[in-house]
Amino acid sequence: MSALEALGRGQLCDSLLTWIQTFAVEAPCSAVDEMTSGVAMAQVLQKIDGMYFTDAWISRIKPDVGDNWRLKISNLKKILKGILDYNHEVLGQQINDFTLPDISLIAEHSDAAELGRMLQLILGCAVNCEQKQEYIQTIMMMEESVQHVVMTAIQELMSKESPVSSGSDSFVDLDRQLKKTVEDLNDALATKEEIAQRCHELDMQVRTRLQSREEKSSLLAENQVLMERLNQSDSIEDLNSPAGRRHLQLQTQLEQLQEETFRLEAAKDDYRIRCEELEKELMEVRGQNEELTSLAEEAQSLKDEMDVLRHSSDKVSKLEAQVEVYKKKLEDLGDLRRQVKLLEEKNTSYMQNTVTLEEDLRKANAARGQLETYKRQVVELQNKLSEESKKADKMEFEYKRVKEKVDSLQKEKDRLRTERDSLKETIEELRCVKAQESQLTSGLVPLGSNEPSDSLAAEIVTPEIRERLIRLQHENKMLKLAQEGSDNEQIALLQSLLEDANSRKNELETENRQVNQRLLQGQSQVEELQKSLQEHGSKADDVSPKKAYSE
Repeated sequence: MSALEALGRGQLCDSLLTWIQTFAVEAPCSAVDEMTSGVAMAQVLQKIDGMYFTDAWISRIKPDVGDNWRLKISNLKKILKGILDYNHEVLGQQINDFTLPDISLIAEHSDAAELGRMLQLILGCAVNCEQKQEYIQTIMMMEESVQHVVMTAIQELMSKESPVSSGSDSFVDLDRQLKKTVEDLNDALATKEEIAQRCHELDMQVRTRLQSREEKSSLLAENQVLMERLNQSDSIEDLNSPAGRRHLQLQTQLEQLQEETFRLEAAKDDYRIRCEELEKELMEVRGQNEELTSLAEEAQSLKDEMDVLRHSSDKVSKLEAQVEVYKKKLEDLGDLRRQVKLLEEKNTSYMQNTVTLEEDLRKANAARGQLETYKRQVVELQNKLSEESKKADKMEFEYKRVKEKVDSLQKEKDRLRTERDSLKETIEELRCVKAQESQLTSGLVPLGSNEPSDSLAAEIVTPEIRERLIRLQHENKMLKLAQEGSDNEQIALLQSLLEDANSRKNELETENRQVNQRLLQGQSQVEELQKSLQEHGSKADDVSPKKAYSE
């Protein structure tokens, strides 16, 4: 069982409420019900360390909570979290094996024991902050009962505290020495209280003895008066007389008083000796108290120095860690600078390649459009070529047919020419015959008149021969005319068709060669574009992880 449990959590809560009232905050803080809202505790924490518990933090504490226990729980949770964070971040301490207050009991039922635990945590913040000397002095000025409870609460809380980061052995020794000094101080305070109680008892005894001395003086005075009265009265030898009886009684009483006086004198001497011894002990205790006070002050200064050294050690350790981190970062920075330089060079080359590839891509897009145009033109030209091929085949077929016809006509012409030659020979023969006939008739004319000669020629040239001759002449004339006209027309027509076919064939061959050249150029451009796009894609794949790594 701890000292606080022996004293009672209710007494702890009352003493800490008395201590809280020394802060003179605006919110009411004289009763347990007034503390359940958490506003007074928040204001006390702000007075303890306004740099940490700022106005922004205290603005999160809702002041007008009324009887709403949920809002009270919210405020108390924020305050408890702030206290624990303050111990961890600012004081560098961690509270172990300490039962944290049950906030719901404080908010709903105004539990004094749980509120005492909450106020005990606030007390720990006060006696460990930068203005702790002021708060400790305030505690020392309070009543002894309250002071005893508060010191016991501080001692219990300090026994539960442990540094967050392990310090050096000297800090551990100082902390142990400080706790021992605090225990010695508490023992000295208890001894002081016992000595003060004993001094009070001795004062009471001295006062009793003084009263006894005064009674003795009064009795002596009364005895003197009685002696005078005895001298003036009747003889006291007679025991039967009232004066004798009174004298005997007084004598007996005097003897008793003398014995009591002797006893009191002896007791007084004993008490004087005891008082001198107690005074010596008191002087020794005061000296010890002064020594303990000086030790407490020295312990407090050592604790302050230890806090400063602990804070400095934490700062040094943090700074050393930061220096190590900065060294590593500096080394990494050098590597990163070299990497950045290399990456910048690579990025520059990549940018140039990107610009080149973008230019190639634009050209490729333009060439792709041209290629599509060329493809369409090739398709159209192929269609035209197929049509022209069909036309050429048709023309070739027509040409062959016309050529066959020309050949047949040429054969017919040769036949007619042969027939004409034969007819010419026949005509020549007929002319020769006619000439012979004319010679015969001319030879016979002198023998007779003209009429007989004509009749003779007519008789010689028979009607069949004449008819045949006339018919042959007519046919010869018609054949000449027909042959000349048909030959000229057919030759001209065939020559024009042949020339058209040859020119169209030449044009189609030229167009076909041009289309083939364009097709080959387009295919080479497509292959180049595909290669450039593949190279660009592979370079982009190489660049993307490097950029991700650099980032």
